[in-house]
Amino acid sequence: MRPPPPTRLPNKHYRSREYLTPSEVRSLLDAALDRKARYAHRDYTLMLMMFRHGLRVGEAVGAKCGLRWDALMWAERQIFITREKGSDSGVHPLRDDELVLLKELREMLPDSKYIFVSERGEVMSTDAVRKLLGRLAAQAGLDIKVHCHMMRHACGYYLVNQGYNTREIQDFLGHRDIKHTEKYTKLNARRFLNFDWGDL
Repeated sequence: MRPPPPTRLPNKHYRSREYLTPSEVRSLLDAALDRKARYAHRDYTLMLMMFRHGLRVGEAVGAKCGLRWDALMWAERQIFITREKGSDSGVHPLRDDELVLLKELREMLPDSKYIFVSERGEVMSTDAVRKLLGRLAAQAGLDIKVHCHMMRHACGYYLVNQGYNTREIQDFLGHRDIKHTEKYTKLNARRFLNFDWGDL
């Protein structure tokens, strides 16, 4: 008789927090660029897009919702983000560096339907991205166990700490229920900077 699969413990057993700081995201991006891997450009662009647009891994890659070239509106400098899990899809602006990276990637992959593809020219799998992120985190020397959804949380954490309001962040991340967005407000340590501790 086969033994039952091991029970997965709550997330707090594996890590103290479920998001990455801006400096940790920067370290991941630097690691992606520093790698001698053949697909370093793709990997860097993927990590940047996941962070900047708060993408779930299945919204970045995968046949169902993965980013496709026809979602790009080059003249308008925009991209249509198809969300998963009942979230609202929407249009995001693209920054100059993203446009440059995407144009270079398109030149490398003129015949692909999807933006992020494997060595065989097929859309990358979510499992491949999970493994990639694990390698990048190790190379970056991060002392936190990283998973893909932390890139989405890092986006929310960053936007809150930049002072954007909850409603804007809700729309950006596609949350239908603002309660999902409000959890990022609790991560904003700047709220407490005016606390006066006197001589203590």
